[in-house]
Amino acid sequence: MTRFEDLLQKDGRLVYKTKGTSMEPMLRQNRDLVIIEVPSSHLDKYDVALYRRGESYVLHRVIGIDDGFYRIRGDNTYAVERVPFENVIGVLKSFNRKGKTHAVTERGYRFYARFWNAIYPLRAFRIRVRRLLIAAARKLGILPFLKKLLKRN
Repeated sequence: MTRFEDLLQKDGRLVYKTKGTSMEPMLRQNRDLVIIEVPSSHLDKYDVALYRRGESYVLHRVIGIDDGFYRIRGDNTYAVERVPFENVIGVLKSFNRKGKTHAVTERGYRFYARFWNAIYPLRAFRIRVRRLLIAAARKLGILPFLKKLLKRN
């Protein structure tokens, strides 16, 4: 199996179709192509880093920078990881959706990255409330009824 690090070293760029849902709504699984390049310097807040986690590769957004570490979270996740600078092997430069390439330097993309990060507390609150409501419905024994009711609407 070819490692992403080897491809980046050899070609200076990596193009592949995304897998997983952690970067939705920006990147859709098995639909969008991402163009990754070797970082020329340390990443900035809102950059999307490619790094290795065990035997897997992860593509998540930098949401903060500490001494020697990036704080990273997927656009569709709620856990924050601390990733050492040296573990980052690539950075998203553009992505292709429906035949159109979108650069991370585009104004619309930059707005999305900042906006999506800014509303994170609201998104996290919505998830917590939903989990509490599901737990309460389960405890009251009405969860199957609610699921049927919600499917009809």
